[in-house]
Parts: sequence; C-alpha cells; structure tokens
Amino acid sequence: MSDVNRVWYLAARPTGFPSAADFELREEAVPQPGPGQVVVRNDVMSVDPAMRGRMNDVPSYVAPFQLGAPLDGGAVGTVVASQSDAVKVGDSVLHGLGWREYAVLDAGHTRVVDTAAAPSSAYLGVLGMPGLTAYAGLLDVARMRPEETVFVSGAAGAVGSLAGQIARLRGARLVIGSAGSAEKVRYLTEELGFDAAFNYRDGDIRGQLKRLAPDGIDVYFDNVGGEQLEAALFRMNVHGRVAVCGAISQYNTPDAKGIRNLSLLISKRLTLQGFLVLDHWSRREAFAEEMAAWLRADRVKVAETFVDGIDHAVDAFLGMLQGANLGKMVVRLTGVA
Repeated sequence: MSDVNRVWYLAARPTGFPSAADFELREEAVPQPGPGQVVVRNDVMSVDPAMRGRMNDVPSYVAPFQLGAPLDGGAVGTVVASQSDAVKVGDSVLHGLGWREYAVLDAGHTRVVDTAAAPSSAYLGVLGMPGLTAYAGLLDVARMRPEETVFVSGAAGAVGSLAGQIARLRGARLVIGSAGSAEKVRYLTEELGFDAAFNYRDGDIRGQLKRLAPDGIDVYFDNVGGEQLEAALFRMNVHGRVAVCGAISQYNTPDAKGIRNLSLLISKRLTLQGFLVLDHWSRREAFAEEMAAWLRADRVKVAETFVDGIDHAVDAFLGMLQGANLGKMVVRLTGVA
C-alpha cells in the first residue's frame, strides 16, 4: 500500500463547460481506519453526467460539491485495511468515494461485490446505477409495453445503450436511437440491435425522427433534453410517455433555449415524468436477476470506455460530457477492470 493518496478537489465552480483549471489534484497521506471502518484502494471509478450539476452551488436532490473539498462518486476497490468484522481485507467493495486512490469509510457504507462473477467495472455500469436507471426508467416510469415504438436519445452512452437493449428484449416493435457520430450510429444498429439510429449532429432531428418512426413514438427515454426532446414531442403518439432521465445538452449552457411545444402534452395527452434512480432501489433485485440472465445468455452487450490513471480522471469527465465515450466511461486506477 502506498503512503501517498492522490485526491481530486473542486477548485472553482465552472461557468459553462468545465475546464481543467476548475479541478486540483492533491497529495495526502493514506487515511487510517477507525473502529468499524475500512481503507479501500480504488481499482475503478465512475464519471457521470450528474456530477456536472453538483458543481453548481444550487439546491438539488443531492448536496453540491463544496469548493476546496474532495469530489466523490461511485468506485469499486479492494479493502487493504479493516477494523470491521463484516468486511475483510481482500474484499472487493462498491462505495461512493471515488475521485481518489484510497478511501476510508464505514464498512456499512460499502457493498461487497463478486469480481469473479463480473469485472469490477460492471458494478459501475451494466450491473450498477446506469443499468438500474435504464431498467426502471423504461419499465416503471415510461411503462413500456410490447409492440410499442421506443426512441432513446444519447443511446450510445452508459444508460441509453442499456435502455435500448432492454426495450428490444422486452418486446418493443421498433427501437430507435440517437448518437453523435456515424460510428456510434453503426454501433447501435450493428452491435446492439437497435432497429434504426441517426446522428443528431446531421441536423433536422425532427425530420430524421419522422423518417425513422413514420407511425409515431410511444415511449421516449430522454437523456438529452433540448432540441431532441422538442423534436420527440412532435412525433409522440396520443397517450405517449416520456421518461426524463437527463438533459446533458443543457448542463453546460446556462442560457439554453426552452422547449417551445409543451402544449402538445395537452393535445396528445402525454405523460412527461422526470425520475431519479434513488426512487427505484426496490427494483434492484428484480433488475439484477433479469440483467444477469441476459448477460449469461449474451443477450446484452456491454460497451465501456477506459481512461487510465487518477491523473486523467478530469480528462475522462470532460470527455464524457463531450460524448467521447462509447457506453460507460470508467477511470481505471490500478489496471483492474
């Protein structure tokens, strides 16, 4: 175990798109565990779109990051010191203190995971929060039914790539995705089994949706907001449902334009519902059982983009905000994935 712990701090609150100057990497002593605590050497850590919102000093469903304080987020690591009978040295654990090489935390704030059954990164992605988000958002919030047409924006990302595959496996008639490059569009249709996909950077999003979904859209899983949400509302069928998972197109644009066609919610009797995965923890067991079965049968394909080294964690975060990732963006700290 090293004597030095490198930890990322929030140095400034970003205005618009974050820059490297908003973050600071500090060296500290590796923490020591107290009674009931463990020290974890992080093997992989997550960077997620929601972290951008926490960099703003505004009230939300989770407290904002504090200036001059460490960042945090999902991580999986190996216990290297323990004063807990429940969690032992050598255990692999999922916890919430990423953005650092070593973390000390109460053993009760960790969950032991089986890295022999699945790689550590899977617990940050397909078997973790993104997977449950896709599952609950599609099936519980949007209430997708067989033979419906489903549109997923941000479909090559961690959540969207799984939402589209779950829709297909649960019997959707047509699954359409949007992504930000021709390569990602090909990946959606040729690898993940989407029926159709388009590159939103080509423009005329409304026209592209009309061409790919001539009979309209029943369910829209929204990871993007903005122009794609507006275009989707035009194509929604009567009594269609929109599960609003994210709005990444607007996170770094404080003066982003509003949605101009919300009156369609009335005329089409649409349901537009935002949701948080935190409200759907009761679905974890059902999700884990069904997703594990799909993975064993090779019916779900997992995409991950790895960036190596704590030094490059900010690069990974900024790249994720710009769409540099295919599937889940993961920072690999020890070469264990």
